[in-house]
Amino acid sequence: MENFAEIIDIVLLSLRVSLIASLIGLAIGAPLGAYICTSEGKAKSIWLAIFSALLAVPTVVVGLIVYLLLSNSGPLGWLDLLFSPSAIIIAQVLITVPVITIFAHRACAGPWAEFGDALRIDIQKRHLRMWEIIKIARAGMVTAFLVAFGRAISEVGAVMIVGGNIRGATRVMTTAITLETRQGNFNIAVWLGAILVALSLGVTIITFVVTREGIGARRSGHRAPKRNRI
Repeated sequence: MENFAEIIDIVLLSLRVSLIASLIGLAIGAPLGAYICTSEGKAKSIWLAIFSALLAVPTVVVGLIVYLLLSNSGPLGWLDLLFSPSAIIIAQVLITVPVITIFAHRACAGPWAEFGDALRIDIQKRHLRMWEIIKIARAGMVTAFLVAFGRAISEVGAVMIVGGNIRGATRVMTTAITLETRQGNFNIAVWLGAILVALSLGVTIITFVVTREGIGARRSGHRAPKRNRI
Protein backbone atom coordinates (compact mmCIF):
# COMPACT_ATOMS: atom_id res chain seq x y z
CA MET A 1 0.00 0.00 0.00
CA GLU A 2 2.89 2.34 0.78
CA ASN A 3 4.33 1.81 -2.68
CA PHE A 4 0.90 2.32 -4.26
CA ALA A 5 0.43 5.64 -2.44
CA GLU A 6 3.89 6.75 -3.51
CA ILE A 7 3.18 5.83 -7.14
CA ILE A 8 -0.06 7.85 -7.08
CA ASP A 9 1.79 10.87 -5.65
CA ILE A 10 4.47 10.61 -8.34
CA VAL A 11 1.90 10.31 -11.15
CA LEU A 12 -0.16 13.25 -9.86
CA LEU A 13 2.93 15.45 -9.53
CA SER A 14 4.02 14.51 -13.05
CA LEU A 15 0.60 15.37 -14.46
CA ARG A 16 0.38 18.63 -12.53
CA VAL A 17 3.76 20.08 -13.52
CA SER A 18 3.49 18.90 -17.14
CA LEU A 19 -0.05 20.28 -17.57
CA ILE A 20 0.89 23.64 -16.06
CA ALA A 21 4.05 23.86 -18.17
CA SER A 22 2.19 22.91 -21.35
CA LEU A 23 -0.57 25.46 -20.71
CA ILE A 24 2.00 28.20 -20.10
CA GLY A 25 3.87 27.04 -23.20
CA LEU A 26 0.62 27.23 -25.19
CA ALA A 27 -0.07 30.75 -23.91
CA ILE A 28 3.37 31.80 -25.14
CA GLY A 29 3.83 29.59 -28.20
CA ALA A 30 0.42 30.03 -29.86
CA PRO A 31 0.76 33.82 -30.25
CA LEU A 32 4.37 33.38 -31.34
CA GLY A 33 3.30 30.88 -34.01
CA ALA A 34 0.56 33.21 -35.22
CA TYR A 35 3.01 36.14 -35.20
CA ILE A 36 5.49 34.22 -37.35
CA CYS A 37 2.70 33.09 -39.66
CA THR A 38 1.52 36.67 -40.21
CA SER A 39 5.06 37.95 -40.73
CA GLU A 40 6.45 38.51 -44.20
CA GLY A 41 9.78 38.39 -46.02
CA LYS A 42 13.05 37.66 -44.26
CA ALA A 43 11.61 38.19 -40.78
CA LYS A 44 9.44 35.11 -41.16
CA SER A 45 12.36 32.97 -42.32
CA ILE A 46 14.57 34.22 -39.49
CA TRP A 47 11.98 33.48 -36.80
CA LEU A 48 11.34 30.01 -38.22
CA ALA A 49 15.08 29.32 -38.31
CA ILE A 50 15.46 30.43 -34.68
CA PHE A 51 12.66 28.27 -33.30
CA SER A 52 13.63 25.31 -35.47
CA ALA A 53 17.14 25.58 -34.02
CA LEU A 54 15.72 25.76 -30.48
CA LEU A 55 13.95 22.46 -31.11
CA ALA A 56 17.34 20.83 -31.59
CA VAL A 57 18.80 22.10 -28.30
CA PRO A 58 19.37 19.11 -25.96
CA THR A 59 16.99 19.22 -23.03
CA VAL A 60 19.83 18.64 -20.56
CA VAL A 61 21.32 21.92 -21.76
CA VAL A 62 17.99 23.61 -21.02
CA GLY A 63 18.12 22.08 -17.55
CA LEU A 64 21.67 23.33 -17.06
CA ILE A 65 20.66 26.87 -18.08
CA VAL A 66 17.72 26.87 -15.66
CA TYR A 67 19.96 25.46 -12.92
CA LEU A 68 22.51 28.24 -13.39
CA LEU A 69 19.75 30.87 -13.37
CA LEU A 70 18.09 29.53 -10.21
CA SER A 71 21.20 28.52 -8.24
CA ASN A 72 22.26 30.60 -5.24
CA SER A 73 24.94 32.33 -7.31
CA GLY A 74 22.60 32.85 -10.28
CA PRO A 75 20.61 35.98 -11.12
CA LEU A 76 17.34 34.36 -9.98
CA GLY A 77 18.73 32.58 -6.95
CA TRP A 78 16.86 34.90 -4.60
CA LEU A 79 13.61 33.26 -5.70
CA ASP A 80 14.71 30.01 -4.00
CA LEU A 81 13.04 27.85 -6.65
CA LEU A 82 15.79 25.33 -7.38
CA PHE A 83 14.87 21.71 -6.55
CA SER A 84 11.16 22.51 -6.46
CA PRO A 85 8.18 21.74 -8.74
CA SER A 86 8.33 25.36 -9.92
CA ALA A 87 11.85 24.79 -11.25
CA ILE A 88 10.61 21.75 -13.16
CA ILE A 89 7.78 23.81 -14.64
CA ILE A 90 10.20 26.53 -15.76
CA ALA A 91 12.43 23.99 -17.49
CA GLN A 92 9.48 22.29 -19.17
CA VAL A 93 8.08 25.63 -20.35
CA LEU A 94 11.39 26.40 -22.06
CA ILE A 95 11.28 22.96 -23.69
CA THR A 96 7.65 23.18 -24.83
CA VAL A 97 7.56 26.75 -26.18
CA PRO A 98 9.59 25.99 -29.36
CA VAL A 99 7.48 22.86 -29.98
CA ILE A 100 4.19 24.72 -29.66
CA THR A 101 5.46 27.68 -31.68
CA ILE A 102 6.41 25.51 -34.66
CA PHE A 103 3.19 23.48 -34.53
CA ALA A 104 1.10 26.63 -34.08
CA HIS A 105 2.77 28.17 -37.12
CA ARG A 106 1.98 25.08 -39.17
CA ALA A 107 -1.62 25.13 -37.96
CA CYS A 108 -2.02 28.81 -38.87
CA ALA A 109 -0.28 28.59 -42.26
CA GLY A 110 -3.25 27.09 -44.15
CA PRO A 111 -5.94 29.43 -42.80
CA TRP A 112 -3.64 32.45 -43.26
CA ALA A 113 -3.00 31.54 -46.89
CA GLU A 114 -6.76 31.28 -47.41
CA PHE A 115 -8.05 34.18 -45.33
CA GLY A 116 -4.99 36.39 -44.92
CA ASP A 117 -5.97 38.96 -47.53
CA ALA A 118 -9.48 39.31 -46.12
CA LEU A 119 -8.16 39.66 -42.57
CA ARG A 120 -5.71 42.39 -43.62
CA ILE A 121 -8.62 44.37 -45.09
CA ASP A 122 -11.14 43.78 -42.31
CA ILE A 123 -8.86 43.94 -39.24
CA GLN A 124 -6.34 46.77 -38.97
CA LYS A 125 -4.60 45.75 -35.75
CA ARG A 126 -2.18 42.88 -36.11
CA HIS A 127 -2.79 41.31 -32.71
CA LEU A 128 -6.49 41.02 -33.56
CA ARG A 129 -5.64 39.33 -36.85
CA MET A 130 -3.42 36.94 -34.94
CA TRP A 131 -6.24 36.14 -32.51
CA GLU A 132 -8.63 35.51 -35.38
CA ILE A 133 -6.25 33.12 -37.12
CA ILE A 134 -5.64 31.28 -33.83
CA LYS A 135 -9.40 30.77 -33.44
CA ILE A 136 -9.66 29.40 -36.97
CA ALA A 137 -6.72 27.04 -36.33
CA ARG A 138 -7.88 25.96 -32.86
CA ALA A 139 -7.75 22.24 -33.71
CA GLY A 140 -4.10 22.67 -34.62
CA MET A 141 -3.51 24.51 -31.34
CA VAL A 142 -4.94 21.55 -29.42
CA THR A 143 -2.57 19.28 -31.33
CA ALA A 144 0.36 21.57 -30.47
CA PHE A 145 -0.60 21.44 -26.79
CA LEU A 146 -0.88 17.65 -26.77
CA VAL A 147 2.47 17.19 -28.49
CA ALA A 148 4.10 19.56 -26.00
CA PHE A 149 2.46 17.78 -23.06
CA GLY A 150 3.75 14.44 -24.33
CA ARG A 151 7.26 15.84 -24.56
CA ALA A 152 7.06 17.48 -21.14
CA ILE A 153 5.81 14.45 -19.24
CA SER A 154 8.44 12.18 -20.82
CA GLU A 155 11.35 14.55 -20.09
CA VAL A 156 14.01 13.25 -17.71
CA GLY A 157 17.36 15.06 -18.14
CA ALA A 158 16.31 18.64 -17.45
CA VAL A 159 13.86 17.53 -14.74
CA MET A 160 16.58 15.60 -12.95
CA ILE A 161 18.94 18.59 -12.99
CA VAL A 162 16.56 21.27 -11.72
CA GLY A 163 14.27 19.07 -9.62
CA GLY A 164 16.84 16.89 -7.91
CA ASN A 165 14.51 13.86 -7.83
CA ILE A 166 13.59 14.50 -4.17
CA ARG A 167 11.22 11.90 -2.76
CA GLY A 168 7.82 13.35 -1.97
CA ALA A 169 8.73 16.73 -3.43
CA THR A 170 10.11 16.69 -6.98
CA ARG A 171 10.15 13.02 -7.96
CA VAL A 172 8.21 12.55 -11.20
CA MET A 173 7.62 9.43 -13.26
CA THR A 174 10.68 9.63 -15.51
CA THR A 175 13.15 10.35 -12.72
CA ALA A 176 11.52 7.75 -10.46
CA ILE A 177 11.81 5.09 -13.17
CA THR A 178 15.50 5.91 -13.57
CA LEU A 179 16.16 5.73 -9.82
CA GLU A 180 14.11 2.60 -9.12
CA THR A 181 15.73 0.76 -12.03
CA ARG A 182 19.20 1.61 -10.74
CA GLN A 183 18.23 0.39 -7.27
CA GLY A 184 16.73 -2.83 -8.61
CA ASN A 185 13.16 -1.98 -7.55
CA PHE A 186 11.72 -3.19 -10.82
CA ASN A 187 8.19 -3.59 -9.49
CA ILE A 188 7.73 0.18 -8.99
CA ALA A 189 9.70 0.97 -12.15
CA VAL A 190 7.49 -1.31 -14.27
CA TRP A 191 4.28 0.15 -12.84
CA LEU A 192 5.44 3.71 -13.48
CA GLY A 193 6.65 2.73 -16.94
CA ALA A 194 3.29 1.19 -17.78
CA ILE A 195 1.45 4.32 -16.62
CA LEU A 196 3.78 6.55 -18.61
CA VAL A 197 3.32 4.43 -21.74
CA ALA A 198 -0.46 4.48 -21.27
CA LEU A 199 -0.43 8.27 -20.95
CA SER A 200 1.79 8.61 -24.00
CA LEU A 201 -0.47 6.33 -26.04
CA GLY A 202 -3.50 8.28 -24.87
CA VAL A 203 -1.95 11.57 -25.92
CA THR A 204 -0.96 10.07 -29.28
CA ILE A 205 -4.49 8.79 -29.95
CA ILE A 206 -6.08 12.10 -28.98
CA THR A 207 -3.57 13.96 -31.16
CA PHE A 208 -4.40 11.70 -34.10
CA VAL A 209 -8.15 12.22 -33.63
CA VAL A 210 -7.82 16.00 -33.29
CA THR A 211 -5.52 16.19 -36.32
CA ARG A 212 -7.89 14.07 -38.37
CA GLU A 213 -10.86 16.25 -37.41
CA GLY A 214 -8.85 19.36 -38.26
CA ILE A 215 -8.05 17.99 -41.71
CA GLY A 216 -11.71 17.12 -42.22
CA ALA A 217 -12.75 20.63 -41.24
CA ARG A 218 -10.29 22.15 -43.70
CA ARG A 219 -11.51 19.88 -46.48
CA SER A 220 -15.12 20.83 -45.81
CA GLY A 221 -14.01 24.44 -46.12
CA HIS A 222 -13.99 27.34 -43.71
CA ARG A 223 -16.04 30.39 -44.33
CA ALA A 224 -14.00 33.50 -44.77
CA PRO A 225 -14.50 36.17 -42.11
CA LYS A 226 -17.26 38.56 -43.01
CA ARG A 227 -16.09 41.95 -44.11
CA ASN A 228 -17.32 44.96 -42.24
CA ARG A 229 -19.83 46.94 -44.23
CA ILE A 230 -19.54 50.70 -44.25
